[in-house]
Amino acid sequence: MVGTVDTKGQTNLAIVSSVVHLGSNPALFGMVMRPHTVARHTLENLLETGFYTLNHLNEDIYPQAHHTSARYPKDISEFNVTRLTPLYTPIIPAPYVQESHIRLGLAFKQKIDIELNGTVFIIGELVEVHFPTDCLTEDGFLDIKRAGSITVAGLDAYHSTNLLERLPYAKPHKSIPPTN
Repeated sequence: MVGTVDTKGQTNLAIVSSVVHLGSNPALFGMVMRPHTVARHTLENLLETGFYTLNHLNEDIYPQAHHTSARYPKDISEFNVTRLTPLYTPIIPAPYVQESHIRLGLAFKQKIDIELNGTVFIIGELVEVHFPTDCLTEDGFLDIKRAGSITVAGLDAYHSTNLLERLPYAKPHKSIPPTN
């Protein structure tokens, strides 16, 4: 879910299904937004303020998260309608979702209009991350299954996550692990 706020303090929360990691140095994430042919409060807010949050779904909140896709008037906050709790930090002015276990705070960096279908690609730089400490392994891996994160496919399908295996970094001189 993407959490935003406008300069007047009106919050917005919207579920998105197209988020991708773009690189680690700097840490960047990309997100596809629907065409800006009607009011898109999430897009408008993050362009206005320069900040937004990405909040992982979990089994306790996905029905409420799904309902954030409904088109509410600008003066109606999806936080209020879904009874999800906005959470603020001193660093990011946009609201996080308190009930989310993994929360990312981002600064807007670039907007790319995709002429082929009218969608908009937003690139943000990671500013802060919040997660349960027991989900971080000794080597720095963040275990999203342990955090209870779930995924969305398309507009209405929600799936749990299962780690199959962690493989070593692929290099030409290393052998390919056998398949089962």
